[in-house]
Amino acid sequence: MLTNEDEIWRIVDSKCDAYCDLSDSVWEVPELNYHEFKAASLHEELLRNEGFSVRSRFAGIPTAIMGEAGKGGPVIAVLGEYDALPRLSQQAGVAQERPIVAGGSGHGCGHNMLGAAALLAAASVKAWLETNAISGRVRYYGCPAEEGGSAKSFMVRDGAFDDVDIAICWHPAPFTGVIDPVSLACVEAEFTFSGRASHAAAAPELGRSALDAVELMNIGVNYLREHIPSTARVHYAMVDGGGIAPNVVQARAIVRHMVRAATLGEMWQLLERVKKIAQGAALMTETTMAFKQLSGEANLVGNAPLESAMHRNLTALGGPQFDDADRSFASEIQKTLSPADIRASYVEFGLPVKNEVLSSEIYSPLNGRLTPSSSTDVGTVSWVVPTVQCHVACFAVGTPPHSWQLVAQGKAPAAHKGIARAAMAMAAVARDLFTDESLLSTAKAELHSFRAANEFRNPIGLEMTPSLAMSASK
Repeated sequence: MLTNEDEIWRIVDSKCDAYCDLSDSVWEVPELNYHEFKAASLHEELLRNEGFSVRSRFAGIPTAIMGEAGKGGPVIAVLGEYDALPRLSQQAGVAQERPIVAGGSGHGCGHNMLGAAALLAAASVKAWLETNAISGRVRYYGCPAEEGGSAKSFMVRDGAFDDVDIAICWHPAPFTGVIDPVSLACVEAEFTFSGRASHAAAAPELGRSALDAVELMNIGVNYLREHIPSTARVHYAMVDGGGIAPNVVQARAIVRHMVRAATLGEMWQLLERVKKIAQGAALMTETTMAFKQLSGEANLVGNAPLESAMHRNLTALGGPQFDDADRSFASEIQKTLSPADIRASYVEFGLPVKNEVLSSEIYSPLNGRLTPSSSTDVGTVSWVVPTVQCHVACFAVGTPPHSWQLVAQGKAPAAHKGIARAAMAMAAVARDLFTDESLLSTAKAELHSFRAANEFRNPIGLEMTPSLAMSASK
């Protein structure tokens, strides 16, 4: 139990056990993009038990939910996630690769913890508003499909955040601090080439190979890499190579490309160049090309007033207080990692390399990690609502994201301690926003100023549906 006198922290502490149980329950039922029916149901059940009014199938997405409590005042949203990753099934508490189900899914990015702590924060803020008779509304957004499904971008497009004043989120990590507002805008698309089948030996001249078109496109994109910004990325995967018979000229082939860049503007420009390469490949092979966008996410927009408030609360809280048992298990996990893995953890966060298995320190905002290296659909939210996020230490330093090692630590006591700290930090920032009108107004003014200088184009088009992103994630 906490001995600190901060009321909002005590409320979180009093509710924590039920939400650690929620995290563990979601860990037990890992579900992929847009299929998180059990996880969404578990979150919805707790929302109703806490007295929230709940909307299921929110924004037209079967596994999205929204719970609201309070009256009048500003609307503060806490964003949760609960989707898992494929092929990461792993037993909990075991420091060796040991799948529960061969080829099964697992929570290799800690979203079981993410959703549980976010809901804990929202429930605690609800209780605090009621106890202190403060005007305001708190919402919990259960957001599915962060891993490649871009659900929040669909939600933004459909107006789910139009009346929200501030959004707060977090992510499990090896370190604790404000998340630097750097990420890559991204778009994922399929290029389908159609040609003409023929006997590859008897009549090769009659064939028009869709597979040739895919290969030429990939070669062209690889040559393009020399001429793109250093922060940009293009990845690809073969979806359909046209069959396994080499004596048939392949009449249809599909390749999927993900285009990333530091800003939305750079991303759209780079995507157009990739599309031109695809058109050139079709021209060279006398095939036709069809383009279909599957998902997309904007880059994160920072908000200095909110980041200062988050850092202030994290500093007052301190990092999770791990014990010898936590450090012992983390040490066993570290033995499965290379020195490069451990060093990469520090480098990613712009921190000096130390000899530690679990970290309880609070790192400083904008501490050098200014080069974007990944994408998140929280970025799209941050263009329309002032948004702040924090990292909280939940697992061994050096643990790679999307790894069996992270899944193995997903139900450990260290994870539960991280959940509690994350919820306290987010709830405290929400408390500050409800009681400090200047913080709210300056945060909103900063986003307004940014939007006045930068054009926003949601990377999710009107013609797109979540079902497209769902098919892409399978």
